[in-house]
Amino acid sequence: MAIDFTPLARPFMLRRARRTDSWASRSEEIQRGVLASLLRRARATEPGRRFDFARMTAEADVYGAFRRRVPMVVYEDIRPDVMRMVRGEKDVLWPGVCLDYAQSSGTSGGRSKYIPVTRDSLRLNHYAGAADAVAHYLRLNPRSRMFSGRGFILGGSFATRLDDKAPGVRVGDLSATLIRRTPWPADIFRIPSRRIALMADWEEKLPALARAAAACDVTNISGVPSWFLGVIRRICALRGAERINDVWPSLEVFFHGGISFAPYRDEYRRLTDPDKMHFLETYNASEGFFATQTPFSGAAMTLIIDSGIFYEFIPLRGGEPRPIWEVIAGETYELVITGANGLWRYRLGDTVRVESTTPVTVTVAGRTSSFINAFGEELMEDNAEKAIARASHLTGASVANYTAGPVYASDGKRGRHQWLIEWAVPPADIDRFASQLDASLQELNSDYAAKRAHGIFLDGPLVTTARPGLFDDWLRSAGTHKLGGQRKVPRLSNDRHLLEAMLPLNA
Repeated sequence: MAIDFTPLARPFMLRRARRTDSWASRSEEIQRGVLASLLRRARATEPGRRFDFARMTAEADVYGAFRRRVPMVVYEDIRPDVMRMVRGEKDVLWPGVCLDYAQSSGTSGGRSKYIPVTRDSLRLNHYAGAADAVAHYLRLNPRSRMFSGRGFILGGSFATRLDDKAPGVRVGDLSATLIRRTPWPADIFRIPSRRIALMADWEEKLPALARAAAACDVTNISGVPSWFLGVIRRICALRGAERINDVWPSLEVFFHGGISFAPYRDEYRRLTDPDKMHFLETYNASEGFFATQTPFSGAAMTLIIDSGIFYEFIPLRGGEPRPIWEVIAGETYELVITGANGLWRYRLGDTVRVESTTPVTVTVAGRTSSFINAFGEELMEDNAEKAIARASHLTGASVANYTAGPVYASDGKRGRHQWLIEWAVPPADIDRFASQLDASLQELNSDYAAKRAHGIFLDGPLVTTARPGLFDDWLRSAGTHKLGGQRKVPRLSNDRHLLEAMLPLNA
């Protein structure tokens, strides 16, 4: 692509980015407006009639009425309603018929979740959030030539088989829906072709992606860090290049999300040109696009408060859910959302730490189900991600995937944690890696440090090397994954069920 369209796009994008400057003082006003708009739009739905949204929007304190009358839910509470929508019923959780559903990781019962992706949620939230990420990047990098080449978006597929659905209903990865629903002019700036992007068989898709991308002038990439790493390595091998910037000299930014970037940062720095490359984190999920990094420095992301999502926060220390204008900096909360996809006071299962309130910025602390507290250590996912990244950096290692769980005390031995790690680059000394991991966890988590003190209650971590491809094989065998679907391995478990399922496959 010879023409640089960035100067044409920049004024519109900068105007979009600048609207966030007022959020420090207007978060309550904006969020109350979002909630009122969602309630008005959904008056004729089943929740709208059951909880009388019409009357609720006429009250002086709309949020107060909403909090009193509408209960919080988890996915299993609404599964029957979602399946009615999948079968073609209209006006169930959101107005009209919903034809698109994002398959997400399973609930505690092991069954997959199917998240409605309505046209309103696409317009108000998913595409708007992606535009915000680009807008803030262009604001941060005035020298960008992002639209002088192509964007490489790594997506999933519609390979999910769900028999009980209406004609025209599509179920698969959210990224597949976003690619299929994007207006065709966007294809001018995007690779791969829709045919390749939506391939279901990853064994066929990966070489097709590499061949197509290697021949293009790519300026920006978007996707999950763990999956994109494999694609980048494949392209470098195909072209005999040490770094991906040798293949794509104009590559300047990676918009990443889905999992923590910390364990992969060093490897991406090795594979890209540090003088050209920027990394921008986003917080997006099947349920919505929630936040984007606004400065390059620091891990905090600005919560997007005007894009079809109303947020509530449950303090992890206990207490009633709070709206955005009552959160406290430095506290960690379970996130609850209400959105244009028909999720009403939906407990997302994510925890976030509020880093600032003017405007509200957050870091993702982990899943409410992803922790180890078998010995009172209260090890959360963000501790694990940071410790893995630090130990990798100090030992020259690179982690492709991992999970961890407890080893219970027995036969006179103290308990400990077992870390099953698939290496991209293994450390020269596994014991040194384990020692650095232990030291980092103690520095990051005072409860863990207390349990490790003098080796009285808890022994140091046991690091077990996973064979290449173990995690993909486990996900496939568990029936929750088709290769390339970009679904995530649970990082921490409070029991050994994941480890006991994976270790027999580690031959």
